[in-house]
Amino acid sequence: MRHGTTRRLLVAFGAVALIAGACSGGTSGSGKSVTVIGTWGGDEQKNFLAMVAPWEQSTGNKVKYTGTRDINTVLTTGVASGVLPDLAGLPGPGQMAEFSKAGALKPLDAVLDVATYKAETAPALVALGTVNGKLSGVFIKAAVKGLIWYNPALHDYSASPPKTWDELKTQAVANKGNAAAIWCLRLGSGAASGWPGTDWIEDLVLRQAGPDVYNSWWAGKTKWTSPEIKTAFQTYLTDVVANIKDPTEAVDPTKDFSGGGDPLFANPPGCEVFHQASFITGLGAFKGKKAGTDYNFFPFPDVNTQFSGAVEGAGDLFGMFHDTPEAQSLMKYLVTAPAQDIWVKAGGALSANKNAKSYPDDISKRSADLLTSAKSFVFDASDLMPKAMNDAFWTAMLKVTKDPSSLDSVLADLDKTQTTAYAS
Repeated sequence: MRHGTTRRLLVAFGAVALIAGACSGGTSGSGKSVTVIGTWGGDEQKNFLAMVAPWEQSTGNKVKYTGTRDINTVLTTGVASGVLPDLAGLPGPGQMAEFSKAGALKPLDAVLDVATYKAETAPALVALGTVNGKLSGVFIKAAVKGLIWYNPALHDYSASPPKTWDELKTQAVANKGNAAAIWCLRLGSGAASGWPGTDWIEDLVLRQAGPDVYNSWWAGKTKWTSPEIKTAFQTYLTDVVANIKDPTEAVDPTKDFSGGGDPLFANPPGCEVFHQASFITGLGAFKGKKAGTDYNFFPFPDVNTQFSGAVEGAGDLFGMFHDTPEAQSLMKYLVTAPAQDIWVKAGGALSANKNAKSYPDDISKRSADLLTSAKSFVFDASDLMPKAMNDAFWTAMLKVTKDPSSLDSVLADLDKTQTTAYAS
């Protein structure tokens, strides 16, 4: 069940308090403050703060950052109340469009050198940050979704990586050895729990039904109960969920996704393979391991060879709610290659700027190459959906992963949400 009214009100009041706290204060020494809210915590927060440090040093201004996993609620509440940070990491292009149409986001066309930004950024990412012809959000880092991670010490797939889904299933079973399960899976992410499961469905829809169906689906034109979408869920349940160690643990919101692949390095191993985006290398046990030696990846294999070469990507959008001179200055800095190189060099991130080259290892370089060389590129579908649809998708993944027999009712409920979520 979804949270009741009391729970929603408590979350809303908490969101207002969070924004108000983040936006309080003004100056730091002789400089001024720019308030920023994002989803990053831990090492990601550390890397973002390292990224903005040169700007702080050169301008004398200060970034006041607040992290939250419940960014959807925080910003939606802020748009309604008018209490907003100067800049924010946006939940996704779908929500960005909603904030822009509400008049809350400031257009960036007069803030950035748009011609340079377009020249340095993949066209698909530029388009995703544009609403009604105006640049409303920019990508400060990117990721490739749908990578399959493994521990070469258990079995090295690099010589002959699976090219098809059937090959992957066959090889994983043959190489499982004493691993507790074939797949590792964790969907926990605090208030955003469920999203790692949406990545699974998106990858399967893209590779089973193709980009046209994929784009029709996130746009609300293909029903969740349609054969194309239902087949993706069925594949996820029969091929993945049926081959994990513990579905209850997989949906536990306190078991964060960032540690989802850690069992690859256990003795005996907890799984043979793990599905996650390129940014996992900066999280969990991965960040303490050596790329190429302790872990490696192969791209999500083809399901329908007709759609070979399709890649799903995502990225962290940034938008501006207050167009102060300091906020404008920080936005200009964040999109540059020198700024993004700082996070790229730290690991766990790909740059949206094609001129950023400081990748720390071959794993990161290969991930970046997938992003730039894809035959067809689609953006994370749940991030493109309206907030109500996105939230329902997250919740649905928790429910169906824990109870696969609920699939039909879950898809029917998603269809109901779809009829209203796209109405505005």
